[in-house]
Amino acid sequence: MRVYYLLFALLFLFLLPVPGNGGIISGLQRYYCRRRSGQCALIGCLTNEEQIGRCSLSGRICCRKKK
Repeated sequence: MRVYYLLFALLFLFLLPVPGNGGIISGLQRYYCRRRSGQCALIGCLTNEEQIGRCSLSGRICCRKKK
């Protein structure tokens, strides 16, 4: 029974966001951006690109070339 408490504590620590890293959610957003043939932009998309989503919770934008 004590093993469950230990596993829960380790899982909780693993899922905590790390400062500067962005955590699991930002990693998934970057993955899906690349999966949709996009790239992460810090300021904004270029004129020949369109916004298709976000890359992180801090405001990075996912852009890809217009079709």
